[in-house]
Amino acid sequence: MRLVADGATRTWRLTLVKDLETDDGYAFELERPLFLAAGDRIAFEDDRLVVVRAGGERLSLAGDWSTRCGPGSLQRR
Repeated sequence: MRLVADGATRTWRLTLVKDLETDDGYAFELERPLFLAAGDRIAFEDDRLVVVRAGGERLSLAGDWSTRCGPGSLQRR
């Protein structure tokens, strides 16, 4: 599933997220999986994932960045 992490686009259904991959080959792996509810918005700020819940609550989530160098392989950034 493709999610837009621009801080403005809302998710349209309940989604379980473990990692997010960017168009330029980087991946952000969350420390623990997260459920995004319908209406949540996501963005990256200062190397962290920020989730703004539909009700206005703001979460800043830690994780690790890596690069995807081939199918199924990860290298830490």
